[in-house]
Amino acid sequence: MTSSHFVDQAVALQPDGDNFFTGAAHPAWGNMVGPFGGITAAAALNGVLQHGKLLGVPISLTINFCSALAAAPYRLQVLPVRTNRSTQHWTVQMTQAGADGADETVLTATAVTANRRDTWSTDDVPMPRVPAASELERRNLFGVEWIKRYDMRLVQGGVPAQWDGSGDNSLTQMWTRDDPPRPLDFVSLTALADVFFPRAWLRRATRVPVGTVSMTVYFHADAAMLERSGSGHVLGQAQAQSFRNGFFDQTAQLWNEAGDMLATTHQVVYYKE
Repeated sequence: MTSSHFVDQAVALQPDGDNFFTGAAHPAWGNMVGPFGGITAAAALNGVLQHGKLLGVPISLTINFCSALAAAPYRLQVLPVRTNRSTQHWTVQMTQAGADGADETVLTATAVTANRRDTWSTDDVPMPRVPAASELERRNLFGVEWIKRYDMRLVQGGVPAQWDGSGDNSLTQMWTRDDPPRPLDFVSLTALADVFFPRAWLRRATRVPVGTVSMTVYFHADAAMLERSGSGHVLGQAQAQSFRNGFFDQTAQLWNEAGDMLATTHQVVYYKE
């Protein structure tokens, strides 16, 4: 990893005793409220990856966003709660000092890592037939700071041109990679799983306040597949399944340029009327 890259700066952690690290939000990843959730999730996973007792590689990560991360230092507790022969289970908690100086929880997470073995493998959901990233123009899909950290090339399903309530579909397909380009790894793949703008905006063409409550990433790639992906674009496809009583879900898939499925991800998102 290149320590000067925006990704690596944002997920950088310093050991702070057994099972603890410290870090801080990075201004280059600013969102509407607090930093981009994907990079905060990536920092939490980095705590697992940096732990001295790590077994294997990530196969799943669930992040629960309790509150927005403030522009201040945070402390990350990373605990290996159970280690089996092939799998390892983790809990993660991120805290920051509140207005009264007392620690407040801003994020909780669970992760599973595993020793992956060579077995029969296949992708049951093929990559959609879409134009190559090189055939599409780069787009700035909406105006927040973290968007500048990515090269995004839209296939379909962009932010509505008019907020007029005329939306009828929540499907987005787009190519994305870090800007400047950076070799793909589990940290950057975690952040890429959250690059899709809110499905409620697209489905309704109505802009309302939103915020991810919980996000799960399932990693189908191993380290060798990530290495083969290099710094190429990743195709992401995202769609909601239900909007109801203030919350909606989102499911998404990520493929590399060779058509290998790297990860799938699911979210539940709050929206305000």
